[in-house]
Amino acid sequence: MADIKTFHLPDLGEGLPDATIVEWHVKEGDYIKLDAPLCSMETAKAVVDVPSPYTGTVKKLHGAPGDIIETGAALADFEPDPNAKQRAEAEATGHHHGPKKAEAPAPAPAPAPAAKAATADREDEGTVVGAMVSGSHVHVEQAASIGGVKAVPAVRALAKKLKVDLARVRPTGADGVVTMKDVKDAAANGSAPLGAAPARAVPASAGRHLAPELPEPGPAPSRTAVSLAGKAVRTAPPSQQASGQPEQLKGVRRNMARVMADAHAQVVPTTLVDDADLHAWIGKQDITARLIRAIVAACKAVPALNAWFDGKNLTRTMHPQVDIGIAVDTEDGLFVPALRNADVLDGAGIRAAIKRLRSSVEDRSIPASELSGYTISLSNFGMFAGRYATPVVVPPTVAIIGAGKLCHDVVAVMGGIEVHRRMPISLTFDHRAATGGEAARFLKALLDDLALPN
Repeated sequence: MADIKTFHLPDLGEGLPDATIVEWHVKEGDYIKLDAPLCSMETAKAVVDVPSPYTGTVKKLHGAPGDIIETGAALADFEPDPNAKQRAEAEATGHHHGPKKAEAPAPAPAPAPAAKAATADREDEGTVVGAMVSGSHVHVEQAASIGGVKAVPAVRALAKKLKVDLARVRPTGADGVVTMKDVKDAAANGSAPLGAAPARAVPASAGRHLAPELPEPGPAPSRTAVSLAGKAVRTAPPSQQASGQPEQLKGVRRNMARVMADAHAQVVPTTLVDDADLHAWIGKQDITARLIRAIVAACKAVPALNAWFDGKNLTRTMHPQVDIGIAVDTEDGLFVPALRNADVLDGAGIRAAIKRLRSSVEDRSIPASELSGYTISLSNFGMFAGRYATPVVVPPTVAIIGAGKLCHDVVAVMGGIEVHRRMPISLTFDHRAATGGEAARFLKALLDDLALPN
């Protein structure tokens, strides 16, 4: 009887509970060598190639492009080649190793014989790692259809990077899905450059998310200002079907939802707001660079806010360096890359670092290491709209600064009034880790630096 091994999705090194299949590099029945590319998976931060853990025949693929696979769930079955060299059991495959299953917080019921065999296989993998959430459920979701083109977000990001018009790419994936290979081929042969006229007509279903499939809504009932009883109504009757369709969050947005909910549950946020008076500024200046410099000055004045807080053990760590997480809004969701060593960079260095971070975020090439480990955060939402905010403090950091939209305000001065250019500043901090006085002194130091002429 053939020895079938099941390969479970490892923790891809980012501590995330799931990942989305972008593309399989093999099909069932193929022979694959150890460490050859098995598939590409999209996490909340990047597209990661997962290597084969065996040399042998691929017997089964657990999912299709677009499916979300939970970390620890079955990804593929193999029949290892007994004549080929295999990786030793528990040998590293480039991912980290985690605790044994016995270290799980809650004991599981005794498994059936078949389940015991599967568990033994998983312990042999040497690739299922970290304090992961194990499971076997595979979500049956499909790529989103936007503008009549079905593709997962990572494929769209690649097309954008390679300047390929997805509408002109011939899809080869199941159900007309454009795959990563389709985009790469189109970029190589130049058959779908951006800017050319669309080659395919847009179907009637353009813009509709295809999964989960829901019944087609019937014609909406006519709405009136009064109910059947003759009373005024403000909402639709319970029998009326909701418009629109639910969309399963994936990748960056999925991670953002988790991170924000976790932060809301853990942090005790308090917000101070004030306005930085920029009336003394001389000439045109780089606003972002000035903000970074002001934050650095405030961190040096009050180190308590340039810190990490461990709410479980009630410890805090104040940092000698200032690494600022810069919130970057994208169509895929929110990224927060770290601007390292902001305390030793000059204005030109800050601008170059921000440009590099933004570029790597846009083409999804930023490494996971650049998306963590910052000591304080900045959200410059004022470039779009809004004056004050209560931005979210993400543990273990203690504080985040929000910069609002610049405006000209009437300011009372000695002997009359003047019109000054001002920048609204919001400081949200975790009140478990810092006092109101520390936060106020931090904010004052920041405002004082922003008020300087240069």
